[in-house]
Amino acid sequence: MKAYIVGVGMTKFEKPESRDWQYWDMAEEAGSKALADAGIPYELVEQVPVGYCYQGSTAGQRAAYGLGLTGVPVYNVNNNCATGSTALMMARQFVESGANDCVLALGFEKMKKGALGGGADGGDFKTSPVARHYGVMAARHGFEQTPPTAQIFGNAAREHMERYGTTAEQLAAVGAKNHRHSTGNPNAQFQDAYSVEEVLAAKTIHRPLTKLQCSPTSDGSAAAVVVSERFVDQHGLMGRAVEITAQAMTTDTEESFASGSCIDVVGKPMSRAAARQVYERSGLGIEDVDVIELHDCFSVNELITYEALGMCADGESGKLVADGATTYGGRWVVNPSGGLISKGHPLGATGLAQAAELVWQLRGEAGPRQVEGARTGLAHNIGLGGAAVVTLLRKP
Repeated sequence: MKAYIVGVGMTKFEKPESRDWQYWDMAEEAGSKALADAGIPYELVEQVPVGYCYQGSTAGQRAAYGLGLTGVPVYNVNNNCATGSTALMMARQFVESGANDCVLALGFEKMKKGALGGGADGGDFKTSPVARHYGVMAARHGFEQTPPTAQIFGNAAREHMERYGTTAEQLAAVGAKNHRHSTGNPNAQFQDAYSVEEVLAAKTIHRPLTKLQCSPTSDGSAAAVVVSERFVDQHGLMGRAVEITAQAMTTDTEESFASGSCIDVVGKPMSRAAARQVYERSGLGIEDVDVIELHDCFSVNELITYEALGMCADGESGKLVADGATTYGGRWVVNPSGGLISKGHPLGATGLAQAAELVWQLRGEAGPRQVEGARTGLAHNIGLGGAAVVTLLRKP
């Protein structure tokens, strides 16, 4: 059975503590927008997977109750930065299995200011779910007094530069591109354009990554209504529908750790495996994709993901972005929303915000950031520790 997204919604992503709201407020706003976009009431929703990382048990229920007290099952989902796309995958599975005709995938995050702690409890990485990942990093690079997540991705950048000759300017080009794209997105946390030179001149977080190449902590929510083909026909929604053509999730394998490379530890093998599964299931390839929303938590991860998705050979991603192949007028438009770097990164909402952007793009509703003629979109969402979700969307 096919699954379609017929409604999407999101809040503006905000700097933490800059707006007077609670997580249930933002979830109600995003969920209400998604239902209104689909033109259906909450009473038709049969199940609600809710993604978040930084609230307590059953916060998903507290968030969903603002939409209605209908008694439907609510699932609390936590898969690190891939949480939002995991909630979307659960919704798709419910529909494709025939268990449900209408499911609401909801994600939110209310975060604190400052860099993420890397998943350690009180700074003790021995108890962290990502202790093995950071252990691989420390064995090769040591451990510096810089933010842990920036450090592990920054070290991946150093390896990429050493192995392939990738330049600081090419890494900065990712940040400049995504900040430029965000100027057309009213939902983005940041909406300012920067040149490559300005990106390079920004404060260094962990060499070679500067502040303008790093995603911020953010508050916000996003949602998607996922329905069956039967539901689409019954409610006359084909004009709003975007098909989830294929989707795959992978987690770490021995390949993630065997090389001792941070490039692999932060998820390149997972992303490559998920993409291959999606291409096999859909019969499509990256050459058939028009617009991409991918997980640019740091500029280097965008370059790594180009290679993992098959957009270029290993080591050629720096040239790809520098040549303009991943912006308007190029082969693909990557992160027209501004990506995590400029749109923001409220962990539980990120994957669903990617889906929302692609739905708007494929419907032709993206306004000044519209990718002309977009018919097929790909989302890539990854969480350290680990999970990678790749989703292929097409307009029927």
